[in-house]
Amino acid sequence: MADVSAYAAVLAGQARAQRSYRTNFAIDLISSGVVGLVELAEVWILFHNVTVLGGLTFTQMILVFGLADVCYSVADLVVGHVDRLPRYIRTGTLDVFYLRPQPLLAQLIFSDISLRRITRLGVGVAAAAYGLHANQIDWSPAHIALLVITLLSGIAITGALFVLAAGCQFWLVDGAELTNSFVYGGRYASTQPATVWPIGIKVVFGAIFPVAFVAFVPAMTLLGRPVINSWIGWCAPLAAGWIWAVAMFMWRAGVRHYQGGGG
Repeated sequence: MADVSAYAAVLAGQARAQRSYRTNFAIDLISSGVVGLVELAEVWILFHNVTVLGGLTFTQMILVFGLADVCYSVADLVVGHVDRLPRYIRTGTLDVFYLRPQPLLAQLIFSDISLRRITRLGVGVAAAAYGLHANQIDWSPAHIALLVITLLSGIAITGALFVLAAGCQFWLVDGAELTNSFVYGGRYASTQPATVWPIGIKVVFGAIFPVAFVAFVPAMTLLGRPVINSWIGWCAPLAAGWIWAVAMFMWRAGVRHYQGGGG
């Protein structure tokens, strides 16, 4: 209980510090929201020129985009700041974390919270709400359960990608561009219909980094248009378990590999 209160105190302090500079905080909120709106506008512009893409209409695509954006925004809000690990390694700051009795990964996760990302989350929530309302979904207890499982699993999958990328940095240090290719590249891919992906992308983002299960695959089952079979849409928890196993393996291997800042 004491550990939980300590983590909560750190997060509360970070939140107060960010809100203390009100003008800067307001600008951060606005800029984060604008980024989300720009990506949403990309979908609108695309469907302004075509009526169907990858078998999806505009309202169906908005549902996929909204679910994916909610999952990534929540994961980014909670664990996205672990991408600061390369900076901590270069400056030797990471060694300070080893002096504390809490787990290293937990310290990194609870070391900060980026409130500016809340507006980005708001864009995703609005898009998902519109998609759920505009599409003819035959709501049932099973569909409600599928929606909840989709959101929880999607957040878990995307959170695992951030942890996996951080684990790779113990070797790469300055390899953010490489890890961003599957973290933020995966984010973009998850907001697109997987039916238009070439076979190579389907293997990478469908099996290795299973971002297709963040939104597209379960959304198709929710819409009554399942990919291959209806049970595939319920496999998001398995995808989350797989990517978390890979992420934790890489993280633990990276921690064992780390020898200190040397300062």
